[in-house]
Amino acid sequence: MAVFDIKPIVDSLNAVRQEWRTSQQRSREPGGREFPSPQAIAQILDDLKGVLFPMRLGPLDLRQESEDFYIGHTLDSALHALLAQVRLELRYQKRHESPSETEIEDRAVAAVQAFAVALPEIRRLLDSDVLAAYQGDPAARSVDEVLLCYPGVLAMIHHRIAHQFYKQDLPLLARMSSELAHSQTGIDIHPGAQIGSCFFIDHGTGVVIGETAIIGKGVRIYQAVTLGAKRFPTDANGKIEKGLPRHPIVEDDVVIYAGATILGRVTLGRGCTIGGNVWLINDVPPGSHVTQADSQGMRSCDPAEEGAAG
Repeated sequence: MAVFDIKPIVDSLNAVRQEWRTSQQRSREPGGREFPSPQAIAQILDDLKGVLFPMRLGPLDLRQESEDFYIGHTLDSALHALLAQVRLELRYQKRHESPSETEIEDRAVAAVQAFAVALPEIRRLLDSDVLAAYQGDPAARSVDEVLLCYPGVLAMIHHRIAHQFYKQDLPLLARMSSELAHSQTGIDIHPGAQIGSCFFIDHGTGVVIGETAIIGKGVRIYQAVTLGAKRFPTDANGKIEKGLPRHPIVEDDVVIYAGATILGRVTLGRGCTIGGNVWLINDVPPGSHVTQADSQGMRSCDPAEEGAAG
């Protein structure tokens, strides 16, 4: 049996960790896990999907007469598991302030309670998304097919939950939740994006929606659409300024076809249609139809203007 000389590797890995922690001013860290667990968040989200759609995404043997019992039991378990993850995130956020455990606990409980109260509205929004997908896709045979099979709907389930975490100032939990859907669907929606009801992502692979995007009601987008930032402003020290509005505003009833790229804080007016592979960095009036040929004059020729999702 082979014998490996592991101790030098363990020692070297320790040295690398200490170097990183020192550079990040984390040399004095408490014992135990510091951060929320992606595995724990994945299980919580699976439970919450069952709570929101018990007869479709809940256990195989669930019967309608047992729905409320299942929801109550599962929700209680999920919220307690979520509370543990929220405590970890809050401790991490306040790691330089030394808050009391009472302060952490009070804020964690309040955040989880506010999240729980939001679940019925999340379900209503998701119902509107499912219906929009069914009505917007001639290939869809039923709303059940849409809920069970469509990657755009899965991405929106995760986004509606992640956005609520984001609103509770839990950005790490929010990002973990959205990235789980991203890895499964290829749809990248930042949890900060504000998305109205009846939202439909058809096909979906390669869709990118940035943090400060605002999307109205009844919007439909197709695969490989980017709602991104045109540039990233920097401060006096050359560091990127975070949190500034930098992504598009998409008003109600807009359709954006495959491969379109819309960059910067531009507004797509209500009811407009953006054609496939269009590149836009200017506002579009309500009711307009923009094709690839129409948009050529709007494209910047300055390499500094080339954008990303941000």
